[in-house]
Amino acid sequence: MLCSAPMLPLEGTLLEKLRKIEALHAGTKIDGEREAARRAAERIRARLAELRSREPDQVFRYSLQDPWKRKLFVALCRRYGVTPYREAGRRYSTVLVRAPKTFQERTLWPEFLALSEELHAHLEELTERIISEAINEDVSEAVEAGPRGVLSESTSESSDQGSSTASAGDSGSVERSPT
Repeated sequence: MLCSAPMLPLEGTLLEKLRKIEALHAGTKIDGEREAARRAAERIRARLAELRSREPDQVFRYSLQDPWKRKLFVALCRRYGVTPYREAGRRYSTVLVRAPKTFQERTLWPEFLALSEELHAHLEELTERIISEAINEDVSEAVEAGPRGVLSESTSESSDQGSSTASAGDSGSVERSPT
């Protein structure tokens, strides 16, 4: 049986934070319990129905390159009864939504941005923890090199130990990632 590492307060607090964000956008002050999240979604759907009676639906095009953010946006749309779709020939990252402009600008998009920021922070923390525990403790960014890839004295000594890059004359080219 696998021994699970002590869980950071990620999963539970992420769910609670997402529910609180939704409650905030629904205009409620109730804490982020499951029932409060359900009621918040109902209030937002009711607000959408009321807006649809006053203003026409408009099609908005959203370009969401990040697959996690796109999944979040599509799920949020569906939660409120708005059908996200793509037209034939459009990029996979393009999501179209038909709803009142007021709803899209004051509710859907601001809530998505808040949820997206929280999800990004969660995924970043989780990624760093996994890489640190499974691969290498140092999860910092790569050092910045000077002109033509020259590293400073202190950095080049430590990086020369594991270097397997062969020099191709004095072309000064920098190797590129294969991806």
